[in-house]
Amino acid sequence: MNRQNIFKCRDKSLLLGEKTYIMGILNVTPDSFSDGGKHSSIESAIEHAKKLVDDGADIIDVGGESTRPSFEPVEPDEEISRVAPIIERLVKELDTPISVDTSKAVVANEALKAGAHIVNDIWGLQRDENMAPTIAKFNAGVVMMHNKQDKEYVNLLEDIISFLKKSIDIAQRSGIDRSSMSIDPGIGFGKTFEHNLEVMANLDKLSLLKLPVLLGTSRKSFIGNVLNLPIDERVEGTAATVALGIAYGADIVRVHDVKEMARITKMTDAIVRRK
Repeated sequence: MNRQNIFKCRDKSLLLGEKTYIMGILNVTPDSFSDGGKHSSIESAIEHAKKLVDDGADIIDVGGESTRPSFEPVEPDEEISRVAPIIERLVKELDTPISVDTSKAVVANEALKAGAHIVNDIWGLQRDENMAPTIAKFNAGVVMMHNKQDKEYVNLLEDIISFLKKSIDIAQRSGIDRSSMSIDPGIGFGKTFEHNLEVMANLDKLSLLKLPVLLGTSRKSFIGNVLNLPIDERVEGTAATVALGIAYGADIVRVHDVKEMARITKMTDAIVRRK
């Protein structure tokens, strides 16, 4: 099986291999670990999304529930009320693919009805049995992330790959086309500090799954642990993980600091993706 060269998301398609795509983070939550509460009104969220695109974002990822450690779960109706109106506006005002960051099928359904192109599921279609059929119904793209309740592994990389293979199987059985699938190793989710470093150092092993890889390291705690810096001072550490991630096979990077990371990806691409 050859590695796919396109990531299809409804009426949008991303050609893979020629550049690294930047997914700009738009949290519309009061409690996200990095930017909670900053973009909770529709107008401020729309304004920030447009700035992210101007700064170089190729995708906007809208999240209505924090996934930071010890986050407070949000009821589906509340999550829908946060994300659906913003997505509806964004698809009308931007030509950029819009992603919804949720692991609830009912939220994904309303986001897709509002026009979202991608569902970014931090539980890799394995938390809500209705998620995969919902995505298939809309021919949407999906990001299937590895996650775990605890941090115990027999073999870290093998266990992650096994989890993602199960996610791929669920997607295929539900009718999601392989060209609409992507995977995420889940940096910071169900992993210790050392686990995160090991995944980063072995990211190229995900290539055996023959799917585009999304990497989300932006401002995360393992960067803070290495540099001993607070969340708002982790841009250089994030940049290092982005550059290394691209060299090891990442196709999409999910980041807060879009302008800076757009420069990093352009420079890294010039080296890694030479024709």
